[in-house]
Amino acid sequence: MSQHIFVTVVTPTAVAANNRGEGDGSTLSTLQKITLRNDQYTTVSADAIRWGYRECLQNSQPDNVNRTFDAEADKYNIKDEKYNAETYIDDDLFGFMDAKKDKNNENATTKRRGALEVSRAISLDPYWGDIVFGSKGGEKGKTSIHNTEVHCTAYQYTMALTPSSLKDPERANFLLDAIPAIKHVGGNHARFLYEFRPESIVIRVTEDPSPWILGCFERVGESVGCSRLVRLVEVKDIPASELIVAGEIADTPYGEQLKSLGVQVKRGIKEAITEAKKQLSKASLPA
Repeated sequence: MSQHIFVTVVTPTAVAANNRGEGDGSTLSTLQKITLRNDQYTTVSADAIRWGYRECLQNSQPDNVNRTFDAEADKYNIKDEKYNAETYIDDDLFGFMDAKKDKNNENATTKRRGALEVSRAISLDPYWGDIVFGSKGGEKGKTSIHNTEVHCTAYQYTMALTPSSLKDPERANFLLDAIPAIKHVGGNHARFLYEFRPESIVIRVTEDPSPWILGCFERVGESVGCSRLVRLVEVKDIPASELIVAGEIADTPYGEQLKSLGVQVKRGIKEAITEAKKQLSKASLPA
């Protein structure tokens, strides 16, 4: 059976603002929102998160990515417009679609479904409508004052990858290395910095095709808990041997409970990443 890796990340709590630009003039809703449990929560798109991982790979593997973003010119550059998943990590992980028409071939579109799947990031805290106001400076007028929605919260999101679906399964390690290094999400501009690296993380290496760990974190007081994850291990829906749990959650009663159930619980995120890479390596060895 195929080996799968599932990762759920919860970020540090910080003030989030827009990740798309404020525009000019009229009042805008700059935070995307969803309704959940009769409350409104903010959300960040999977595309915005994938952008952050593309940037990580561009910085760490510049010779091995096809698509790069030039911040000075504010545009993307593509080395090979025919795309090549065997040569380029990003074409392999994220997929591609070239919809250009060939006048000699009506079906000239080339595409590859991305091997990496990413969920939307959802805030742990409800959004109560916080807004800050600012001035664009210069001449005063109807458009000189703008407002921006802000939300002090943490976000959680999940990623799924089947290494055997990659042209080179070893590339799963590059994704794992990028998790604690992710910086800009959705190309957020210089006036907005928000950490999307993990404060706590759950990693599952398994032959089970279903993650079971989506949305496993919840707000508990000023901290974060994972009671649903504890229950899933207790009732053996998730074997304890398949999990690595790390970060600040390790120093909570939830971390102690998981450890007592046989889960690998580590205080360091990078230590957990190293252990996950070891598990993937063992899984790829012949039986």
